[in-house]
Amino acid sequence: MPLHLSATLRHRIAASDRPLFGGWICSGSPVLAEIMAGSGLDWLMIDMEHGPNSLESVQVLLQVTAAYPVTTVVRVPANDAVWIKRVLDVGAQTIMVPMVSTAEQAAEAVAHASYPPRGHRGVGNALARSGRWNRVADYLANAAEYTSVIVQIETAEGVENAEAIAGTPGVDGVLIGPSDLAASMGLIGQQTHPDVVSAVERAFAGVRAAGRPVGVNAFAESAAKGYAAAGAEFLLVGADVSLVARGAESLARTFLPAADPTPHPSS
Repeated sequence: MPLHLSATLRHRIAASDRPLFGGWICSGSPVLAEIMAGSGLDWLMIDMEHGPNSLESVQVLLQVTAAYPVTTVVRVPANDAVWIKRVLDVGAQTIMVPMVSTAEQAAEAVAHASYPPRGHRGVGNALARSGRWNRVADYLANAAEYTSVIVQIETAEGVENAEAIAGTPGVDGVLIGPSDLAASMGLIGQQTHPDVVSAVERAFAGVRAAGRPVGVNAFAESAAKGYAAAGAEFLLVGADVSLVARGAESLARTFLPAADPTPHPSS
C-alpha cells in the first residue's frame, strides 16, 4: 500500500489557496470519527492529550478516516520520545505536539519524530503500520517527507518565542492554543479576551516571519473567521463531543423547554 505525501498537513496546506478548517476527534469513537471524516472538513485532529484515545483506538481511527479525502493529525499527549515513536509507528503521518514554549522544546519534538542523524526515533517500520510492514520500500530514506511535525504554542512564553519556535529546523507548522494561552495570562476561560486575541495575533506574526504556516483553535464562529482573516492557514473549529453535546441540548430544549443539562450528582 503506498503512502501519499498529500496525507500530511504540511503538504495539504501548501497545496491550498485558502485556510483549512478542521475538527477534533476527542470521543475515541470510530463511528463519530467516520461521520466527521465524511463531513467535508479539510482535516481532523485525533486528540490523545485531553480525549480518552489510546494507542489502539488511534490506529483504528486512522484506519477509519483513511477511506475519506481528509487529512488526519494525531495530537500526542506530551512532548515525549516514546509516545511520538509509537504514534508514528501506528501510522500517523502528521503529529501535533502540545505545550511547546521554546525553540529547544521544538527541537526535542523534531528529534523524537526523526530517524538518525536528525533525531533518535527507533527504527521499527518492518513491524509497524507506519511503513506498511516494510511494503513501502523508501520509508526509511524518505520518512521526513512522509511525516510532518506541528507544534503548539499555548503560553505567553511561547508567544514571545514564536519566531524561534517556528524557525526550528523540522517544524512544519505551529498551532496556537488560545485556551491555555489565556490561562497562562491570568485570563482562564476568556480565550476571546482582547488581550488574548492580541497575543494570538503576535504569535501569528512571529510564525509567519519564520516562513511557517500558522493555525489556531477557535470554536466560536466569529473568532474563527477573524483569525482566518488575520492569516491563519489551518483552524480547528469544532469537536465531535461538543457537536453532540450542543446538538443533544438543542433537541432537549426543542421538546422539553424546561430541560436542564446540569450533570446528575452521581456523574
